[in-house]
Amino acid sequence: MDDLKLLFVGDVVGKPGLEMVRTYLPSFVEKHKPDVIVVNAENVADGKGVTHKEASVLFELGATVLTGGNHTWDKHQSQDYIQKEPRALRPLNYPLGARGNGYYIHEHAKGNLAVISMQGRTFMPTIDCPFRKAEWALAKLKDKAKYFFIDFHAEATAEKIALAKFLDGKVSAIVGTHTHIQTSDERILPNGTGYITDAGMTGPYESVIGMKAQAAINRFIYQTPQKYETAKEDSHLTGVALSFDATTGLCNSIERIFFPEFEKTNEREANDATD
Repeated sequence: MDDLKLLFVGDVVGKPGLEMVRTYLPSFVEKHKPDVIVVNAENVADGKGVTHKEASVLFELGATVLTGGNHTWDKHQSQDYIQKEPRALRPLNYPLGARGNGYYIHEHAKGNLAVISMQGRTFMPTIDCPFRKAEWALAKLKDKAKYFFIDFHAEATAEKIALAKFLDGKVSAIVGTHTHIQTSDERILPNGTGYITDAGMTGPYESVIGMKAQAAINRFIYQTPQKYETAKEDSHLTGVALSFDATTGLCNSIERIFFPEFEKTNEREANDATD
């Protein structure tokens, strides 16, 4: 049996991020031919949460499962939506009784895939332990899925790496999200788990992690809340393409995606000089 191929799209921010998915996802699907597409959508509703409107677009574009994070809760419409749509996840390790699902089992001819959304606790809301909750989930789902994919939405790189080491060989892949800054440490860990600390942001980079720069600067200068406004310029699509071994369920390959690449300043200056 062939490997299971998974395409993951990093944190989609607002309309600019959604438009990047709409415009360029088809070409990446053609290139990587994924069996499953997972999208982190916790910022897709103008930077805060996911509602039926945005999720329906992502599903129409081919998304199989949407993962979440701490901003999943920022709009009441998001909470209502994830309660009704099992494919739109919130982090599993929120306290019992929180709305929505933390995992989804996608049935596939190559073997069932468990997609699990998790959230860190360092510099984040104090919720249940992601390490223990991951153990619980794997024990619960071990007979229901062949492949296990975790979106670990966390601030601290140490916490992400620690969870990856903790679960190495037990899950197919752990992909970090939340910081909106893509890392270049994609690799397969010693026991076979695919890993990257952060898949990055799909959205506007002429910004402060997706937010209009002046509002973000004012938050730091004045230490007071500022209106969140999604930026619009210089959008990119980020993520990773992975393949999982049909026999072991572990990772065979992981490829980082950042499109289009940043244009280097000296390249711009050279182009300007020749115009």
